[in-house]
Amino acid sequence: MGTVFRFAGRTPLNEQDHADALTGACAFLHSADEMFSLYKPESPLSRLARGETNVAALDPIVDEIWNACEAWSAETDGWFNAFTPDRTFDPSGLVKTWAATEAARRLLAAGVTDFAVNAGGDVWLSDGVTGERSWKVGISKPITIASPEAGILTVFDLFNSPMRAVATSGTAERGLHIWNPRSYEFAENELIQVTVIAEDLIKADVWATAAFAEGVDAVARLNRVPNLEALFVLRDGGLAGTDGLINYFAKVEGE
Repeated sequence: MGTVFRFAGRTPLNEQDHADALTGACAFLHSADEMFSLYKPESPLSRLARGETNVAALDPIVDEIWNACEAWSAETDGWFNAFTPDRTFDPSGLVKTWAATEAARRLLAAGVTDFAVNAGGDVWLSDGVTGERSWKVGISKPITIASPEAGILTVFDLFNSPMRAVATSGTAERGLHIWNPRSYEFAENELIQVTVIAEDLIKADVWATAAFAEGVDAVARLNRVPNLEALFVLRDGGLAGTDGLINYFAKVEGE
C-alpha cells in the first residue's frame, strides 16, 4: 500500500506465541496489500482498473470494501469518493486503515491488549494501553517550501477519552493526491493538512480525507459529527479546528 505499518506495546504472551500473533497480523496486511494495491500491476484491483475483471468475479472482500466506500461517500455528503478523476476505483482512502484495524483485531484476539498500531502515520491505541504518556500522539509539522524543517506540530493526549484514533491527510509528503469529488480535479485549496481524532481509525481516516477535499469549510461540517475533532493546517501557516479540539492538546511538562 506504499507505506509502513508498525506495532508497539507490551505483551503478556510468551515469545513464541507473541511472534505467532505478530506474524498473523502482518500476514493479513500483506494479503490486503496483494488484493488492493494499485502499485502492483497484477493485483485484483489493478486488473479491475484495467477492465480485465469485475467486482463479482473477485474475492467478496472487494465488494465489501466497495460498499463501505459508497456508505462513507453518503455519510460525508460525497466529499469522500473512492473513484479517481479517470473513474478508477481507488479505495486507498479507506483500505489502509481498514487493514490496520483488522490486523489489530488479530492481536487482540491473541491476547495482546496493550499496544498501538501506526499505519503510515495514522495511529490507533488499544483499550488496554497503560501509562499516561502512552496515550499521547504527536502530529508532524507539514514540510513545505516555506517551512522546510521537520518537527512536531503538536501533541494530542487521548488519556481518558473514548477517541483512540488519529489520522492525517494532506499534501506535505505525497504532494497532490486527494481529488475534489465535485470537480474531479486534485484538491488544491487553502489547506495543507487535516488531522482527525475519532473513536476508530477508519472513521478518522475517511473524515480527514473528506475534510481535506472540501477545504476549510469542512470545519463547520465536522463540528456536527459526533465523537470527532479535527485540526486544520492552512497554507498560510494559520490553524483552524473544531470546537472541542482544545480539550485534546497535551499539557507541557511542568504545567
